[in-house]
Amino acid sequence: MDTNALMMPVERNVRVFDELARLLGEPVGTDGSTVELVVPRAVVAELEKLAAGAGEEGVAASVGRDLVDRCRIADTDATYADDAVVELAVSPEHDCDYVVTDDSPLRDRLLDRNVPVVGVRGRNTLAITEP
Repeated sequence: MDTNALMMPVERNVRVFDELARLLGEPVGTDGSTVELVVPRAVVAELEKLAAGAGEEGVAASVGRDLVDRCRIADTDATYADDAVVELAVSPEHDCDYVVTDDSPLRDRLLDRNVPVVGVRGRNTLAITEP
């Protein structure tokens, strides 16, 4: 999951975990469910930085930071959040089936590397885009 995926509940009115469970047909999270959500440490750092700000973005980042508690945090060599997401997605050590993002440039980078992307479709639902 990238930064804006975790900010979707506030910015896009998307119930991310519920939508992922609907889309994948299984419960999601780190509480023993079959689908494990992974967030790069660089994304956590970006959320914390944004949460220190004001306005809707600060609130969205604060909510996103709270949602990270339902995910596994992974370390990467990359310090830039988007690069960290790509690194995890293509790494043979990680079993990454999808990346959740609504960031168009990141989506394009992932699709170019044959990584399926889950993003917002319509008003507040998620859909999978295959490479």
